[in-house]
Amino acid sequence: MADILVRFWGVRGSIPSPGNRTARYGGNTACVEVRCGDHLLIFDAGTGLRLLGNQLVQAAADVNADIFLSHCHIDHIIGLPFFAPFFLPASRTRLWAGNLSPKHALDQVARTVMSEPLFPSSDTIFRGNIKFCDFRSGDVLEPHPGMTLRTGPLNHPGGATGYRLEYENRSIAYITDTEHRPGQLDPHVMALAAGVDLLIYDGNYTDEEFVARAGWGHSTWQEGVRILAAAGAKRLAIFHHDPDHGDEFLDDVQAQAAARHSGAFVAAEGMVFHI
Repeated sequence: MADILVRFWGVRGSIPSPGNRTARYGGNTACVEVRCGDHLLIFDAGTGLRLLGNQLVQAAADVNADIFLSHCHIDHIIGLPFFAPFFLPASRTRLWAGNLSPKHALDQVARTVMSEPLFPSSDTIFRGNIKFCDFRSGDVLEPHPGMTLRTGPLNHPGGATGYRLEYENRSIAYITDTEHRPGQLDPHVMALAAGVDLLIYDGNYTDEEFVARAGWGHSTWQEGVRILAAAGAKRLAIFHHDPDHGDEFLDDVQAQAAARHSGAFVAAEGMVFHI
């Protein structure tokens, strides 16, 4: 039975936040590497994707990867033009996204962000084999034999997609950029999170901050703990940290979350888990 390996390359939300205040938890935006046996899956393409891509091409010239986007807001796709495997003729990458309107197909969005005037070159500089895969949130995907990826719509401006990966009787859920409704458990979120070994969840705010930020499309670490308990998940990675939440603030979140549930922790760049 093969392990699922999870590695965090970017855990921040909204905008990269480098500096001394964020040195321990990290300032790169969302990017999570998942290894299922020999298969490489990447969830979101924030600035953490650049570091992952650099490591991949140092190891091999024939990178084969699937990148699953929660949505196409800039902090989740800004790493695409800097993903080193795109420049290698032998590399193969499939880029997936749901919730896009017919006027904003994934290939159009990706090519726009990787070309003038947003990027100082044409997308023709990318020599790798890049395939664009649009789907509807709620679809069940099978990116590789023996691997099931369930999807569901999230409550975020413009729409977003949550994922549930099932492989070798293990499972993880990647649920970020979603706004909960106080006192109500989102049925889409609960279906994705039910019984998973690891729940990666949008803890952008505290419950106290959320009061003034309703409608902004994000949730709280306390809601993540509530979902963890209600869904019977084993562990919670609090993710998509607000750019104003420095290391000391997140240390306090870590202590409070662990006190509420022993399986809860604050995600940091460089963390690795074997499931």
